[in-house]
Amino acid sequence: MALLGIIALVLIGAVVVLPQLWVRRTMQRHGTPRPDFPGTGGELAKHLIAHFRLDGVGVERTDKGDHYDPAARMVRLSPDTHGTPSLTAVAIAAHEVGHALQHHRGERGLKLRQTLVRIAGVTDLFAGLFFIAAPVLAVIARTPGAFLALAATGIALLAIRVLVHLVTLPVEYDASFGKALPILKGGGYLQDGDLAGARSVLKAAAFTYVAAALMGLVDLARWVRMLR
Repeated sequence: MALLGIIALVLIGAVVVLPQLWVRRTMQRHGTPRPDFPGTGGELAKHLIAHFRLDGVGVERTDKGDHYDPAARMVRLSPDTHGTPSLTAVAIAAHEVGHALQHHRGERGLKLRQTLVRIAGVTDLFAGLFFIAAPVLAVIARTPGAFLALAATGIALLAIRVLVHLVTLPVEYDASFGKALPILKGGGYLQDGDLAGARSVLKAAAFTYVAAALMGLVDLARWVRMLR
């Protein structure tokens, strides 16, 4: 049994860690500045926003990672993405503008994700307090009914965050392959030889949420085991 437990831990670690390593390697491999590119990721983002007439949407640098903020209607790009003329920067910038397009068109997937993120913001606060107090609560919950209520609360709080990750996956996939890649290809922003690299970068951008979803599922499985 101990050996099986160790093997399970190794497999879980591989499933969670390996995608993150692959994402980092892919981004770095295509992150070299390209003198043949006419502009940086930030400049491409501004151009695409103007091209698609996304009035009210802005672009700014951030130290909090590349993302689109629907509330502020802002495409926020990391310093490397914003200021570097690389394949990674261009692809990521197009991906984040893809989210701005989803918002502008009122697409249901992004709306659902926004709603769930707001709910998760509240439940994450309760989850933080709950898991800090969990050891004490476990001592108090000596009866089977109290123990089941404790475990069910932990599962419910974690399940909401997992649901956010799962809903996010198709939204991210669409931003990469329903928006960004067709824009880069159809608009002639990249040469044919760069499209395979852009596809890898965009796959990596969407895959960051796969790793997050897997980690959430691992945490959820730990609590489900408590009910067995």
